[in-house]
Amino acid sequence: MARKSLSITPEDELEAAASESAVRARTYDESPLDARMLDLDDEAESPFLRGQKRVRRGVLPRKATSRIKITLVLVLIAVCAGSIWIVLHRYVTQSWRFRMDSSDSIAVSGSKNVSRSQVLEVMASDIDRNIFFVPLEARKKQLEQIPWVQSASVMRLLPNRIRIIIKERSPVAFVEINSHIEMIDEHGVILELPANSQAGYSFPVIVGISDTEPLSTRAARMKIYAQLMKELDSSGAHYSRDLSDIDLSDPDDVKATVTDPHGAVLVHLGSSNFLERFRIYVAHVQEWRTQFQKLQSVDLRYEHQVIVNPDMATAASNQSSAVAEPKPDAADKKATGVAQKIRKHP
Repeated sequence: MARKSLSITPEDELEAAASESAVRARTYDESPLDARMLDLDDEAESPFLRGQKRVRRGVLPRKATSRIKITLVLVLIAVCAGSIWIVLHRYVTQSWRFRMDSSDSIAVSGSKNVSRSQVLEVMASDIDRNIFFVPLEARKKQLEQIPWVQSASVMRLLPNRIRIIIKERSPVAFVEINSHIEMIDEHGVILELPANSQAGYSFPVIVGISDTEPLSTRAARMKIYAQLMKELDSSGAHYSRDLSDIDLSDPDDVKATVTDPHGAVLVHLGSSNFLERFRIYVAHVQEWRTQFQKLQSVDLRYEHQVIVNPDMATAASNQSSAVAEPKPDAADKKATGVAQKIRKHP
C-alpha cells in the first residue's frame, strides 16, 4: 500500500497565503466599520501624528510657580515697609521738632491743691528730651505718689507737648497727727493742709489715728467714720454739724464730742445704731443738765440705761489709786457729777 506524501512545497504555501488575503479583503469589503477601525489603527501608528500630540512641560509645576510669585511679592512689600519704618523712626527720634525744650511744653489741668512745682519736680528729667522717650507710665506712677493726687493721666501731644490731667483726693475730715491738724480722705490717706485750707472746709476733727499705722488700719476706721456721718445725716436733721471731735481709737466705742451753747459733752455711741443712740442724747440732754451740775460725758452703749459722766468716774478711780484721799460724801458726788446710772426713757 503506497504512503501519501505530506510534504508541502513552496508553491503550496504561496497559494495558501494568497487565498487568505483574498478572504480577508472580501471580509473588509463586506464590513465598513472594520475598515474604518483599521484606518484608525494605522493613523495611531503614524509617527507624524504622534509627534503632533506631544505636550511640552516646564521645569516647575504651575502651583509651585504661583507660590513663588506670591512669596516674592510679600517679601518686596515687607522690605518697602521696613525701609519706610526705618526712615520715620530716624526722623521722629532725631528731629528737633519732637523735643521738649522747656517746662512750658508741659500742661497741667485738674490740680487745685497740687502745685505746679510739685508736678514739674516729677517731670524735671524730661525737659530737653524727645517726647517719644518720655516714660508715660513711670511718670504716672510717680505723680500718684503725691499725697493729694488720687490718679493721674499723662499724654503726648504732637509734636512736642505733654498733657497731665490730675484727679485730686477729696478730704472728709480733719485729723490730729502729732499735735498738728492735717486732713484725711475716705481711704485713710493723710493730706497736708493746702495753702487755701481756710476756705471751703468744715469738718470734725478725728483723733485716735496715727500716721505710723498701716493704711489698711486707717481705711477701716474711716469706714466707721463714714457710717457714723451717714446715719447722723440720714434723717435730714444734720446732726453731724454739732460734732467737733470724733475719737476712733476704739472701733467698738466711737466717741463724739457734741458742742452747744451750754458746753461740750462726750457721747459714747458704741459701734452701731448711731442715729438711734444720738437721738436719745438729743431728747434728754437738757434733762440731764438739770439733774447734774456738770455734764461732761454720756455713755449710751447699754440697753435700757444711760451712764452719766463715766469718764469722770474713771478719772476719779485712777486718782484714788495713785493718791490716797478721803472719800467724798453724797453731796460732793452730785456736785462733781460722778457717774450715775439712770433708766432710759421710753
